[in-house]
Amino acid sequence: MKKNMIIRKEELKDYKETELMTMRAFWNIHGPGCNEHLLVRKIRGAEDYLPELSRVVELDGKIVGAIYYTEAKVIDGDSTYDIVTFGPLAIEPTLFGMGIGRALLEETIELVRKAGYLGIVIMGEPHYYPKLGFETCDKYGISDANGNNFDALMCLPLQDAFASVHGRLVESPVFESVDDAVELEQFNKAFPDYPKIKIQDGFLQIFEKHFGVVENIVDDVYQIRFWEIVISACVSADMQELPKVGDIVLFRWKQQENGEITQVCHNML
Repeated sequence: MKKNMIIRKEELKDYKETELMTMRAFWNIHGPGCNEHLLVRKIRGAEDYLPELSRVVELDGKIVGAIYYTEAKVIDGDSTYDIVTFGPLAIEPTLFGMGIGRALLEETIELVRKAGYLGIVIMGEPHYYPKLGFETCDKYGISDANGNNFDALMCLPLQDAFASVHGRLVESPVFESVDDAVELEQFNKAFPDYPKIKIQDGFLQIFEKHFGVVENIVDDVYQIRFWEIVISACVSADMQELPKVGDIVLFRWKQQENGEITQVCHNML
């Protein structure tokens, strides 16, 4: 993490900037557009919100990261275990790989531990969070609210008593309050009109791959527009369709070397 980054509590003056950063972080990640910026707005007013554990990251006066914690429970019959969850964890997309997310997690996990919560249970990216100590919940007999288990359902024990936690995860109702398409469309009018992308093969590229647009090609090096920056990349050896100028592509971003284009994406919208 850069030395001039500041991790602090969110203030009222940060609200709109944090929502925009969150929108950028999740735009077209799990589907066309996103609703995580609306979720941030609703979390702040939720009964289960834990502002004393949540934090933003400021770099040179600009909000570049944020994490929001809410109370949750694991319930098994008459037994209830108090835990927390977080989400969204948002990082300015042009600063991926700079250690912002790790710094936010490391600092706030200690806050959660000191607050006495048994542990953290999340639904997150299974290629990222295990690097920070998270384990799949099936190891502890914890499922989602419907009794299902999957790789994205993970937990981080923080107290010895977490070993006794088992049952079904019950999150704050706020996570089910952001699916109204009309409300989201109205909310988005206050933000930039970013283009939406829909592709056939899903949207699991967060932390792994990113969308960009080919701006120029010189020999075997492609210049990809990714938000406000341009990244050099080469095509993956197993690609069958070579990109052309103007194509939307998925690419892996390697900070210190050329990125790798893995797919030409045909927008289905």
